[in-house]
Amino acid sequence: MFHPRSFMALSAIVLLSGCASAPISTQGHQTPSVSASTADSAAPLVYDDYARILETYVDDNGLVDYPGLQANPEPLKAFIAQLGAVSPATYEGWEEAEQIAFLINAYNAITLESIIAQEPLKNSIRDIVGVWNFKQHQVKGQSLTLDAIEHDILRQDFVEPRIHAALVCAAISCPPLRREPYTGAALDAQLEEQVQQWLAGPHGLDIDRNANRVAISAIFDWFGEDWKLQYSVEEGFTGTAKQRATLNFISQYLSAEDQNYLLAGDYKLEYLPYDWSLNRQP
Repeated sequence: MFHPRSFMALSAIVLLSGCASAPISTQGHQTPSVSASTADSAAPLVYDDYARILETYVDDNGLVDYPGLQANPEPLKAFIAQLGAVSPATYEGWEEAEQIAFLINAYNAITLESIIAQEPLKNSIRDIVGVWNFKQHQVKGQSLTLDAIEHDILRQDFVEPRIHAALVCAAISCPPLRREPYTGAALDAQLEEQVQQWLAGPHGLDIDRNANRVAISAIFDWFGEDWKLQYSVEEGFTGTAKQRATLNFISQYLSAEDQNYLLAGDYKLEYLPYDWSLNRQP
């Protein structure tokens, strides 16, 4: 499944590697490179070390102190090694919420490591060639790309569109990076809070009644199909079936006045420009 976030970087990869004809989805479920006998307990992964990293280098706005993290990368590298050491059997033994939490944490942690691996730091993650669909990482005993984690597993194996409020690809227009790890026990509450924060910020939703305009994140355009199963409606809102489903989802988090405004559908729907600048602290 093609990753809209990868488009610009992929163009460069075509010229450099000639490998663009390989389907991205084939990287999703490969033969495990870690023995299934490793960490076969079904106990959830302990995220204490990752929690300290997030508390230290992520601020209340979800922005990252990349120079600070780059100067002390070993704790993050050690945590990512733990992600790879989780065996397929252990992962399969977890409840669905624990699996989702694990994969979100893996995606976000690997993204952080991908950024600080660059010297000097890039201005945008899109400047890192192959970051989404060619660079492989060990996660749950498999070699996976970031695209495989997102598209081949999270979006394929689960019906949970709120993941898009939690996956952070290191851009200003991404939802804010949470200052704590996701856990299976708290996942529902964490995702609910993430959606609320995302929509309340400048990059999630903008309702302008004076201009009779509603603008929503481009993420709802790229991955709008993910909301159709749970939020499709035959009446109300505006636009295509995908757009009505995303607007129905968004309305669940708004005041009654804003809900009624969206439901009436008498406005122009647009997508907010996506700022790919690095989500770094000023």
